[in-house]
Amino acid sequence: MVRDTIFALSSGRPPVAIAVVRISGPVATTALQKLAGRVPAPRVATLVALKRASGVVIDDAVALFFPAPHSATGEDIAELQVHGSRAVLAAIFEELGTISGLRAAEAGEFTRRAFENGKLDLTEAEGLDDLIHADTEAQRRQALRQFKGLLGERAQHWRQRIIEASALVEAGIDFSDEGDVPGELIAPARAVIETLCVEIEQALTSAARSERLREGLVVAIAGPPNAGKSTLLNHLARREAAIVSPHAGTTRDVIEVHLDLDGFPVVLLDTAGIRDTTDPVEQEGVRRARGRAAEADLVLWLTDPMADSAVPPSESGRGGPVWLVETKSDLGGGGGRALASADARYRISVADGQGLAELTAALGQFAAAYFTFGESALVTRARQKALLETAVATLRRAGQVGEGAEEILAEELRLAAHALGRLLGKVDVEDILDKIFKDFCIGK
Repeated sequence: MVRDTIFALSSGRPPVAIAVVRISGPVATTALQKLAGRVPAPRVATLVALKRASGVVIDDAVALFFPAPHSATGEDIAELQVHGSRAVLAAIFEELGTISGLRAAEAGEFTRRAFENGKLDLTEAEGLDDLIHADTEAQRRQALRQFKGLLGERAQHWRQRIIEASALVEAGIDFSDEGDVPGELIAPARAVIETLCVEIEQALTSAARSERLREGLVVAIAGPPNAGKSTLLNHLARREAAIVSPHAGTTRDVIEVHLDLDGFPVVLLDTAGIRDTTDPVEQEGVRRARGRAAEADLVLWLTDPMADSAVPPSESGRGGPVWLVETKSDLGGGGGRALASADARYRISVADGQGLAELTAALGQFAAAYFTFGESALVTRARQKALLETAVATLRRAGQVGEGAEEILAEELRLAAHALGRLLGKVDVEDILDKIFKDFCIGK
């Protein structure tokens, strides 16, 4: 089947100094011939004049040609590096739109074609998506490891070993009437199963934290009304992200702010002041505040120095550690020094800056320690985790199959190999491809 040739802007939104237009598919050479008047030598940057069909020059550009199959998508690819004005790009796209067999690319279509043509597996495609959306240094490092095939290579190795074990079991079934032959074949297969269970379970140990690295460490700022939660959020965000008011109950919903804290992604939550109230809207805000605090990786529980108690109530939840933070230390004293307590305790003042440096540094250290185990993680997405868990569960069942039930053992191994095949995108993945690639930008 002859596929459409696709084109798109693969660089930043105009106006920019230089813009890159990519064309992928069987008509890529035709597009080069019509726009540039020739097809450059493969992989040689060539200065050309791009012209309309009427002969009017659009722009001077650098053209490159990557013939199939030695290209990013596995198809013929043309790349035009042009001056990145809206007028230049509009004229180029207008001309490309007149060429038969050419159409504008959909989101993620270049990467999807690379996947379908065997240039990368599904874990590498997910790594590329994460790399495109990485906001912090830690996210970039993790995404790059995935893009380079960290998980894919391991999963392919696991799958191959399962297939080899399955071959031994099948051979044992074929020679079931040959005395000791089945036992000699199936025993090494069982050893492989046990080893694989251990290896895959080890890979799953840091899955939760590596997933969190993609999304951000969640830090909830909670406490009673007027404790300074929104003020602290605005200080850490370095902008007016939340409304600050002396009136209790100003914050009714959960406000989220994404930060890069010493290279690590952090999501700060400003929650409603927790108190008893008859206002139904504020009651809902308090309910959400308690729920988000219970699920957070860290809770900063803020109290006014004049409050009766600095201890968070038990209903605030303890999904993660709770740091007790006394605010407005310029009024109540304290000097911003860290105090000993069960978790951590700080006294701060946004008004004069007391204790803020210490608190910010502590947050950075907490994030670094939290993500230590995720830095070399293999598993970074819920999809990957679910399929590996399926593979392990199936292998465990295979290991428990008794003698004389080799057909069941062979079937369990087939299911485990199938789960890893889905992880790599080798089998039965049409139902998830659209979901994965729709998150890519157009032109990638």
